Formats: sequence, C-alpha cells, structure tokens
Amino acid sequence: MHTASRRLARLLVPALAFCLAGPALAAEADRGVQAKLDAKGTPYTIDDDGDFQIVVRIDDERTQLVWVRSVVEETNHQRVREIWSPGYQSQIDSFPASVANRLLEDSHARKLGGWVKQGNTAVYVIKIDADASADVLDESIDAAASIADELELDLVGGDQL
Repeated sequence: MHTASRRLARLLVPALAFCLAGPALAAEADRGVQAKLDAKGTPYTIDDDGDFQIVVRIDDERTQLVWVRSVVEETNHQRVREIWSPGYQSQIDSFPASVANRLLEDSHARKLGGWVKQGNTAVYVIKIDADASADVLDESIDAAASIADELELDLVGGDQL
C-alpha cells in the first residue's frame, strides 16, 4: 500500500467510524459479503465497524481505498448496501466552490453512485441491492475505486490522501 493510502486509512477510518456512529453501526462483518469477496478472490481486511476495507490496485503505481459497508439500509421495499471510496480532502471543513461544483457535475455524469461530503472528505458512494451478486459487488468496488482515483488525479494531480 502506498504511503498516501496508509495515511488516508489512518485519517479516514476514525473519521468515517465517527460519522457512522449510531443505530446503523454494524457489530460484525456481513458473512454474505465476505463469501462474495472470497469467491472473487478480493483481498480485504475487516475494520472495527465490521466493514470490509479493500485496497484496489489502479495501476503499477497507484492504489485506491474502498470500503464495503456491512450495514444494510432499508426503505419500505428495498435493502441497500453502500460501497465507499474517498477522492478528495479539503484542508478546512468546507470545499472550495469550484470543487463542490465539480463533484456535483461528476455525480450527474455517472451511471452508478455519487459524491457525498464526510467532514472535509469527498467520498464516492455507490448504493447497490444488499443481496447483489458477487459480480455486481465486484463491479461496484472497481467503479468506486476508479471514479474516486480519477477525481483525485483531476483535482490535485496525484495522491492527495
């Protein structure tokens, strides 16, 4: 893992855990997700919240962090799982207007997911059916990683986090 990825993990894991505190916090890892990741040969670690942390190799020099949440959110008729990948971090709590607009424009252009603000970090989030197949989960992980990495390169020209 790149130094920047390690630094991001040290910064983001506690921040994301804080943002997720409350009744939706997973007590343990979702064994269904674990079986799907294992079936695809996807290496992962399980964090303190029971979420799956994955380091996706973008190319020979770049990696991107992705989390697959164990928590399942529900509406009246749907069960949804989130896949997260951070792409931008501001030095202050708010984003510059040009960055915020770029995130909105990018979200509009995507088929899956969109950008959300978690503290001072822009995180790309893809929401899929909680019971999606291993192929759908794998595709969503790859999409979140490549989209977040692409934005990071576009906005800061390299590894920021």
